[in-house]
Amino acid sequence: MTTSSLPVAIIGAGPVGLAAAAQLLARGIEPLVLEAGPAVGHAVRAWSHVRMFSPWAFNTDAAARALLAAEGWTAPDPGHYPTGVELVADYLAPLAATAALRGRIRTGAKVSGVARRDLGRLHDGAGREATPFVLHVETCCGTEAIEARAVIDCSGTWNAPNPAGSHGMPAPGEARHAGRIAYGIPDILDAERMAYAGRTTLVVGAGHSAMNAVLDLAELAGEAPGTRILWAFRRPLGAVSFGGGARDGLARRGALGARAQALVESGAVTALAPFLIDRIAERDGALAVTGRQAAGTVTVGADRMIVAAGFRPDLSFLREVRLALDPAVEATPALAPLIDPNLHSCGTVRPHGEAELRQPEAGFYIAGMKSYGRAPTFLLATGHEQVRSIAAFLAGDLAAARRVELVLPETGVCSTERAAPACCAPAEAPVAAPVAAPVPVPVKAGGCCG
Repeated sequence: MTTSSLPVAIIGAGPVGLAAAAQLLARGIEPLVLEAGPAVGHAVRAWSHVRMFSPWAFNTDAAARALLAAEGWTAPDPGHYPTGVELVADYLAPLAATAALRGRIRTGAKVSGVARRDLGRLHDGAGREATPFVLHVETCCGTEAIEARAVIDCSGTWNAPNPAGSHGMPAPGEARHAGRIAYGIPDILDAERMAYAGRTTLVVGAGHSAMNAVLDLAELAGEAPGTRILWAFRRPLGAVSFGGGARDGLARRGALGARAQALVESGAVTALAPFLIDRIAERDGALAVTGRQAAGTVTVGADRMIVAAGFRPDLSFLREVRLALDPAVEATPALAPLIDPNLHSCGTVRPHGEAELRQPEAGFYIAGMKSYGRAPTFLLATGHEQVRSIAAFLAGDLAAARRVELVLPETGVCSTERAAPACCAPAEAPVAAPVAAPVPVPVKAGGCCG
């Protein structure tokens, strides 16, 4: 079997992974999608109650729409803002069920390792670039080895949240009290309502995920007396940015930040800023969270914690793949300067594709949210553009791979003269951005809050 006759393995059957499969098929390349969860969109289902910032018109991939249209798919109202559950039910699940894709997706297939056949990371060997990849896949029947001509890792970061500890490590006591700590955006108003109603919750994080959690808690507080909200930021409150407000190109995103800021300013939410968490213990039946503020070390009490401090890439199964990653952001060296919140605070990242995502291991790519490493503000449409470019490159269409076919919205927040604002803490709810006609986009400093 020649390498060209092998499929391109796609890790993850989320929005970007399925878009990658559709784009490859449009180019005549065979995809094989490997999803660790029991169904497509497994990570999306974890935030199924969250409403996206962009309407349906901007949340789907062109090649995927073509597959769906061929089977009579009725597109959702383009002006409707879908929730995660709607994204799955009205788009991802029908897409996976199309004749083109349904036999090319394997669920319950967790990739535990990727390497070149017979060649570890250290070994060059003869013709390394022409040697197939081997993926070890864990299934209900054991470990299976699958060969592929190329690999696109679209596994995301949802299952690797950042911890509460101020040093980037879990705070002492965090694991012990995990039963009282939620990560991401829990379903406060419905499935997990009783866990938060009438209780004190400490929210950790400064991005859109934290804002979503705080707003849901505030709504619950209006219905359940005794519900209190503490909100911990790493920065002083004067340095916290709540986004671009009315200047944001995505109106719902701007409104989210404005509403969260209003809660803080009104006193409906108690802001702890700065508050750097050192340890978590138990006292009198509640959590005792100790952290540092400007005046010194303090301990606050809370019944529960929500840690919405962003995510990080899981690189553990890529140990045998040759990767070039920025030491801070953990994105490719070409992409990292565009998204590093330490360098600037502008939320507008110029569209990018195969060239910026290229790794030393030819034929291996990280796309989607995981491509941003530890940086926040990934936009769904950015992932669609990434995999369109990668598919074009793998098909040998270099002109299409280099061409920009995406215009992203302004955030209303941009500054290169100061440290990045707290909106850049890795805490972004999944969002999407508009897709426009294929036109070049001016290069701008990209980064947080996008």
